[in-house]
Amino acid sequence: MNNVPSVAIVGRPNVGKSTLLNRLTGKRQAITEDLPGTTRDRLFIPLSYGGRDFMLVDTGGLAGAPEDGIARSVNDQVREAMKQASVIIFLTDAKTGITPQDEEIADEVRRSGKAVIMAVNKVDNARLSDHAVEFHSLALGEPMPVSAYHGRGAEDLLDRVVELLPPPESAVSEPERLRIAIAGRANVGKSSLLNTITGEERVIVSAIPGTTRDAIDTSIDFSTGGVVLIDTAGIRRRGKVERGIEEYSVIRSLNAIDRADVVLIVLDAGEAATAQDTHIAGYAKDNHRGLILVINKSDLLENVDMTEYDRNMAARFKFIHYARRLYVSARTGEGVDRIIPAAFEVQAERSKRIPTPELNSLVRHAMAKHAPPSIAGRTLKVLYATQVGVCPPEIVFFVNDPDLVHFTFQRFLENRLREVFGFSGTPIKFTFKGRGEKK
Repeated sequence: MNNVPSVAIVGRPNVGKSTLLNRLTGKRQAITEDLPGTTRDRLFIPLSYGGRDFMLVDTGGLAGAPEDGIARSVNDQVREAMKQASVIIFLTDAKTGITPQDEEIADEVRRSGKAVIMAVNKVDNARLSDHAVEFHSLALGEPMPVSAYHGRGAEDLLDRVVELLPPPESAVSEPERLRIAIAGRANVGKSSLLNTITGEERVIVSAIPGTTRDAIDTSIDFSTGGVVLIDTAGIRRRGKVERGIEEYSVIRSLNAIDRADVVLIVLDAGEAATAQDTHIAGYAKDNHRGLILVINKSDLLENVDMTEYDRNMAARFKFIHYARRLYVSARTGEGVDRIIPAAFEVQAERSKRIPTPELNSLVRHAMAKHAPPSIAGRTLKVLYATQVGVCPPEIVFFVNDPDLVHFTFQRFLENRLREVFGFSGTPIKFTFKGRGEKK
């Protein structure tokens, strides 16, 4: 949806912007918490309403005089959202009335020259409807009373959005985009990596762990094809995750892995790989996603024996031995240009299909070379094999008795398949069925 217009929801902190986005989309897309500063990066959600497609953009609260780097970065993100938007929803709060901060934001919205909807939130009853009238003084048109929490006025607001959208462009069918999740522990450089790949400050970068909270989608076109890059919050060990914002952030990150085609497991070259790193990789493997290990901050390894370092890295992640390892530096840009081509290569491997005759020929030769171990005097026989799916590759083996399949033989078969057919960067899903069972 690169060419669709965008609609930015802006306002000061804690007026209900994320709650409104969730109400308009009908899903809990954005993290909501009664705490100023919960939303930081821009969150883009595609929406279809009234026969029009557009991108709804949630933003952080615009602060009048930001006191720290993150707050200043949030302001930059909000202003970029307004710059790119076709329509701005300026959201205010009926319960608190007009504040000096509202007046400052109203001035900035007017200067943008964009179509504006003056929305007054938290109008939960008729008494508060009267409060909406005072927002006329901001000179941004007729105030629209809404209640993001209760849903009051949501459809009227969407109707007004559609009225203000620019005329639709000629519909052009867009090919499916490769979905790439950028996952890893907190503070390994995921957001820096996304910004370097895209060539813009798409998400806020800070040395403070937990800066990224939502899973942020970024659509971008490369020579190899279109992709959606999904930046995610850092995932900590279950016992270390605090309830509330961080808990929701972790859930968003795991959901991002679930909807990705390829997952970049980002590691910090300056630190030894941890159990949490392997846990994240294991989650992606168990969900049959394509996998690439991206070792960031490689500029810290100038005086390191790379052969030994890479050998240790391979040993730490031997359970995904098929995953490619890329050494990059988001800070200097070194090696970052190899990431997207590598992701497309992994997706091609995930999409590979083996002709049934070639597959069965390989199985026969493998069985002749390495007979499976007998169990209780019985020996496994593979009667027939066929590939039944791609993304991930899924192979069904029909055998005389599935209980005779030992994990060492399954591992042998997988290694043989990879030797002959590749499948680099992707798990292979094996299913063993007894004689006469359906595919």
